Amino acid sequence: MKLYGVVGWKNAGKTGLMERLVTEISGRGLTVSTVKHAHHRFDVDHPGKDSHRHRVAGATEVLLASRARFALMHELRDEDEPSLDTLLSKLSPVDLVLIEGYKRDAHPKVEAHRSVTGNPLIAPGDPTIHAVASDTPLDLDRPVFDLDDTKAIADFILAQVGL
Repeated sequence: MKLYGVVGWKNAGKTGLMERLVTEISGRGLTVSTVKHAHHRFDVDHPGKDSHRHRVAGATEVLLASRARFALMHELRDEDEPSLDTLLSKLSPVDLVLIEGYKRDAHPKVEAHRSVTGNPLIAPGDPTIHAVASDTPLDLDRPVFDLDDTKAIADFILAQVGL
């Protein structure tokens, strides 16, 4: 599987860019999966539901399935957070995996940047960031795309990974 990341500080436009890239790239007939890193606790389950009751009772994994989808929930309990490689090994094969977050990992990335946040660019100190998608012109040593030019960003990513 080919990998490409989208990184940036909070409110930089990462999730919107990811969503647009998935639509654009899958619309070209390629299969795409995503991985999203969360820095906070989250839950996809709800108290009172059977699957939640199974987890609370102590199940390590709960697989919830229907005709429309399935979700595998794995409780880490006292385990360390799994590495990106470990998580990627759990995905079914696709043409491209887009990764939101994991900015310290070594895969190639595009940085989403909005000037209104006032945050500094990550790219100047990070050679794994191959391009920046920004809402303002920037003078950098790598390509800079308009944050809303999804087609150009998708073309760049697909060329980078050989698709």
